[in-house]
Amino acid sequence: MKTITILLSLFTAFAASTASAEIKLQDNSKLLGKWQVTHEALALDREKKPLHVTWEFQKDGTLITTGEDARSGIGEMTIPIKYSVADGVIKKQITPGREKYEDCAVVEMDDKNVILKCKFLYLFMTRK
Repeated sequence: MKTITILLSLFTAFAASTASAEIKLQDNSKLLGKWQVTHEALALDREKKPLHVTWEFQKDGTLITTGEDARSGIGEMTIPIKYSVADGVIKKQITPGREKYEDCAVVEMDDKNVILKCKFLYLFMTRK
């Protein structure tokens, strides 16, 4: 009985650790193209806030961000920033023109959906 309890504990610990395992990217090939950023959340199990933003990953290391900031009243804006894939994660420019980057790890990914874990947010995206 003690052996069964230990095995169940180990299995539970293994399942919990693999649930949040990150997918290591080899290059940008799985990212290329347009993605609709549908939601953001502070954690995977927290409330998701809807977003209306499009990201287009280009081969040349440019990430075109298109979206609308309802608070500013400016309307739709398109902002190109730099990105790369290194050490298995996406390294994207925080602000255009500045050489400060943040890492975004892929938590889940298939042909149509991806979840990224960036510094402060989880981003939920669907391929367009």
